[in-house]
Amino acid sequence: MDANRPLDEAKRTGITRRMTRRAVLRRMASIGLAASAFAPLLAACRQQEATPAPGGVTPQPATPTPGAATPTAAQTPAGATPTPAAERAVLNYGVGAADITTLDPHFAAATQDRNIVDMVFNALIRYKPGDSTQFEPDLAVEIPDPEETADGKQVWTFKLRQGVMWHAGPQNDAYELTADDVVYSLQKSANKDRSAYAADYSGMTFEKVDNYTVKITLERPLSPTLFLPKVANYNGGFIVSRRAVEAMGDEAIKTHPIGTGPFKFKSYASKDRVELEANDGYFRSAPKLAGVQVRFMSDATSRELALKSGEMDVVSGISDSAWVQKINQEPKLQADVFGVGEVAFLNLNTAREPLNDVRVRQAILYAIDRDAHLAVFGGPPVAQNVFSVVPAAFMRGGLTEEEARQAGVAYGRDLDRSRQLLAEAGLGGGFTLKMVTSEMDAYRKNYEVLQEELREIGITVELDVVDHPTMHRLIREDVNPIVIYVAFRPNADVYLTQFFHSDSIVVTGPKPNTNFSHYDQIDDLIEQARVETDPKRQEELWKQANIKILQDAVGFPLHFINQVYGRSKAVDYGHELKASLALYPGFTEQTTVQK
Repeated sequence: MDANRPLDEAKRTGITRRMTRRAVLRRMASIGLAASAFAPLLAACRQQEATPAPGGVTPQPATPTPGAATPTAAQTPAGATPTPAAERAVLNYGVGAADITTLDPHFAAATQDRNIVDMVFNALIRYKPGDSTQFEPDLAVEIPDPEETADGKQVWTFKLRQGVMWHAGPQNDAYELTADDVVYSLQKSANKDRSAYAADYSGMTFEKVDNYTVKITLERPLSPTLFLPKVANYNGGFIVSRRAVEAMGDEAIKTHPIGTGPFKFKSYASKDRVELEANDGYFRSAPKLAGVQVRFMSDATSRELALKSGEMDVVSGISDSAWVQKINQEPKLQADVFGVGEVAFLNLNTAREPLNDVRVRQAILYAIDRDAHLAVFGGPPVAQNVFSVVPAAFMRGGLTEEEARQAGVAYGRDLDRSRQLLAEAGLGGGFTLKMVTSEMDAYRKNYEVLQEELREIGITVELDVVDHPTMHRLIREDVNPIVIYVAFRPNADVYLTQFFHSDSIVVTGPKPNTNFSHYDQIDDLIEQARVETDPKRQEELWKQANIKILQDAVGFPLHFINQVYGRSKAVDYGHELKASLALYPGFTEQTTVQK
């Protein structure tokens, strides 16, 4: 993938699609046929088109990566009589976490939460399973083109599938999804008290036109690059059941989700498992699995042994190239390495002494050796260095290594410079920082390397290892002076808004999200870029924001880490595996396991 390719392809695709349809209509008119005669065909063509997903994803390695693709299972016709559940297999999945954090999709951020939410819920549109470079319709029948109003607003009108049924819940029967559910969900996503992603929906209103039509109006137009991810199966785009949430309450859905997806919630045992069962009424087709059992297995050795013994069919792997090679030497196992590559980066809390002094923050950055952090993951194909929080390899607006060096923000390990800056700040004698880390390798290993790096310049890091959900909770309570976060976001605007816009400051921000640095110096750049219609100018604004982040030493990128999973060769995901924003291979109605 060309890292510098413009990411307004969805817009260009939409224009091409409109012109093609118009050309067809003109052609029909020229031979005397009414448009209505071909309306069903035109609609079908629109529904089947896949739109390139704006924002970019992890490019595939130049050489084949073991496990990067799996055979595609044959499609099951919708409406066909499903195989009895007793004759279908349950897929056992060992995830590298101690427990869930929340299964409310509008708060789900941890890997294990995203995995489960992905199987239970749908959105208006979705990233194509296994390939997050493409969008396709989900609960909507097509991906619409936006309309501009006379007063400068932008309108997106979505037509909904008919006959989509909600899962039955403890306080609701199964019922058909309508526009009421969609409007309710998006309003929930836009409410900072009910969603972690409220900032993404600022300036939007949501309206029911009829039972199967929803209109979204934007005060200020957005390109498809920035708009479509907001209504996709990611973050706030998931659609929840109005009846279920109103009956159960927001707290209850954190451990008992009600969706429309291929799998429905069956049970949850804290720190042990979540059981999902097949939704045989799924609108695409009944799942080929009887269900999915998600086991919480934070210990990597236990997961590996469970995979080798056959107790688990799929496990989250170890982000290390050596582990990939080891698993691929097993005759019945396969290691899968795929996107999206999550960027690991430091967030330095400017509201916490002594990090409120830019010299101290810069001293910390000059103590860091990117290659030392990369080495603990074995390098490619699992991990690769990056030079801005927005990864240039995946999307517009990031900085390449050359661009970072030209701007004077590449840093690079320089212990003499670090010690000089600390001395200038009156801290030549050193100081102590207390931090928590997740037990997950992508976090713990990076914190441990940082701990040793800072020791060399007189900074003592007292590190407390906690389970992954606890870490997510604590860092959002602002306990860490330095937060290492590992994340992929679909475009530069989302990265910058969620991590560096003042609205997103944890605890105290108007719409608290993941601004752990308490930074407020690039709001104007973020907002200007968001509404900029010239792709080159928009990209330049994003680059300026990334440079400013590094100049002020509030964020520091280390590397991206690809997803690494191990599976039995008896498992067929049902799709080619390139990249998944849900951070796992993706278990759908087409997934199978031979037992």
